[in-house]
Amino acid sequence: MEEVHVAFVMGKSRVTPLKVMTIPRLELTAATLAARMDKMLRSELQGELLESVLWTDSQSVLKYIRNRTKRFHTFVANRIAVIHNLTKVNQWRFVDTKNNPADDSSRGLSIESFYSSKGWLQGPEFLKKSEAQWPSIPKELGSLLPDDPEVRKEAIVTSIVTCKMEKTPTSKLLDYYSSWNYLKRAVAWIMKLKTILLQMREKRKDDSNDLGARQDKGKRLKDQMLLLNMPTANALRLSVEDTENAEKAIICHEQRQHFKEEIALLEKGKQCNRGSSLYKLDPIIDAGLLRVGGRTRKMAMPTEVKHPMILPKHSNISKLILSHIHNQVGHSGRGHMLSKLHQRYWLSTANSSARRIIKNCVFCRRLQARAGEQKMADLPLDRITPDLPPFTHVGIDYFGPIEVKRGRAHVKRWGVIFTCLVSRAVHLEVASHLDTAACINALRRFICRRGTIKSIRTDRGTNFIGTQKELEESVKQLDNNKIKQTLLKEGIDWTFNPPSGAHHGGVWERLIRLVKKILHSVLKEQTLDDDALHTALCEVEAIMNDRPITTVTNDPNDLEPLTPNHLLQLRTNPILPPGLFQREDLYSQRRWKQVQYLADLFWKRWTREYLPLMQERHKWNTIKRNFTPGDLVVIIDENAPRNTWLLGRVVKTLPGSKGLVRSVLVKTKTSTIERPITKLCLLLEATD
Repeated sequence: MEEVHVAFVMGKSRVTPLKVMTIPRLELTAATLAARMDKMLRSELQGELLESVLWTDSQSVLKYIRNRTKRFHTFVANRIAVIHNLTKVNQWRFVDTKNNPADDSSRGLSIESFYSSKGWLQGPEFLKKSEAQWPSIPKELGSLLPDDPEVRKEAIVTSIVTCKMEKTPTSKLLDYYSSWNYLKRAVAWIMKLKTILLQMREKRKDDSNDLGARQDKGKRLKDQMLLLNMPTANALRLSVEDTENAEKAIICHEQRQHFKEEIALLEKGKQCNRGSSLYKLDPIIDAGLLRVGGRTRKMAMPTEVKHPMILPKHSNISKLILSHIHNQVGHSGRGHMLSKLHQRYWLSTANSSARRIIKNCVFCRRLQARAGEQKMADLPLDRITPDLPPFTHVGIDYFGPIEVKRGRAHVKRWGVIFTCLVSRAVHLEVASHLDTAACINALRRFICRRGTIKSIRTDRGTNFIGTQKELEESVKQLDNNKIKQTLLKEGIDWTFNPPSGAHHGGVWERLIRLVKKILHSVLKEQTLDDDALHTALCEVEAIMNDRPITTVTNDPNDLEPLTPNHLLQLRTNPILPPGLFQREDLYSQRRWKQVQYLADLFWKRWTREYLPLMQERHKWNTIKRNFTPGDLVVIIDENAPRNTWLLGRVVKTLPGSKGLVRSVLVKTKTSTIERPITKLCLLLEATD
């Protein structure tokens, strides 16, 4: 046998952490340190080395290292992973505490004992013997205990497949009806028929004991059939008592479905458990029904009021009763509903349930629904484009009628307002009729006096629709006759607002209101002729174009407010210029520069002072839910009572540039119409 030499090479230790740790964790930390030392020594020592053997006196550590099935907590799992990466499982062996030299440093020795001991420098004596004589692994070293604190508890996931239980005939019956009255009548008829059949069976038993009755079997059967088919028989009429019995039977069935434990305890003479939702009500059993006991038992009132029947929270019957009461009180508010409910019933969630019934009531939603809203759109380009001639982009609308004298007769005239969408200047014309011809004539007069226009925005009036069609036909006719194309050939972008969408034309609707106010203050109760009306409208036009469109201040050092006349006439008040003029002024080379300078000055002030005023949204600031096809809506009609407004269903949406819907197509029972969302009230959202 070769001589075995054992010598001390290196020792290493660590201070126990301040945080309290268990002994197995400290032993595992020491084992991890040993595995790392082995790796370091094998890399530093030169030559071929045999496989290392690592010794520990902790059976818990050996169990952790040998484990292959259990999962540990993070602290233990991380250190076991390090040990497995650096060593093999069969490299680890057990040494008892007496032969473990590491205990000399961990437990401490006196100087005399340390000098006399050879274990620290030479190791235990069995290392000098053959490997077969080394200590073996203890037999009691088995697998990890299930209650080991370092073993992570296994989460057992149980997949439970539930089959939908077939409803009983009674449950099917109670869920079939959507009306409390219809359900009571149906149950009352069933109970009535049951009573009749039981009476027939009893009569049959009595007749079977009667010898004479056996001989007249056919007559007995005939009498029974007559009993069932007699339309005037009292047995085939429902009474108030029948419906009340049916009501009690229905509620009794629901109570026994939802309050089984409470009813069982009360029938035994015991009190409900503290965890029960009925504990504070002190319930009682009365004729098989669960009622509120409460504190008003001595009150001289009917039993229904003192001890109302208890309704389950999540029950279709409770929903039917609340809906029935909601109809009884004329779709009144929640307080009226609860007052009526507590006269006979008690529902612990009555407040929230009543609110839910009112919220889902189509009739209430129809009467209380609000008009649709959406975030206000950005201003169109034709309202914020400067440096263009006035009335390049205009909005047109009618106002009136205005009565004028024509001889001895009184006729109607209408005003036509043309407003510049950028400078807010106003031009007024008179239309003799509300037809296409009069509209075209007013438009032609306007173009001749104000110049070329590029776009027109109007409401969807029939006269405007006809005007657009005739303009298109006129263009075709001019092309066919090879006549030089006029302004119509150049094309006018004519944009129509959605029907009934007056707020889309707010830019001219507000001016119409101001025109009417000035006109009424000027005319008062006078009746003018056509000539005087034209003059009055011109005066109103001059006043309108002299109104400020920027903020007016009291500071005398500020510039005068900007008005449309600054662009139209390059001055404010339209007055005759004083002084003498010579023919040479016609050929002045500086006049056009002055005009251009004044126009440029207007647009600079317009951009600096007026445009910032249009930045804010004074309402409709948040994005709302878009209307979608399939939504059920009510179409608002200001000229009709709310309960007569038409119902419709959205069939198509007309979203804007940012995807926000402000106009939709709605299908009614007679036609499909376009409406802005502000003229629609959402009743029910579309279901996917």
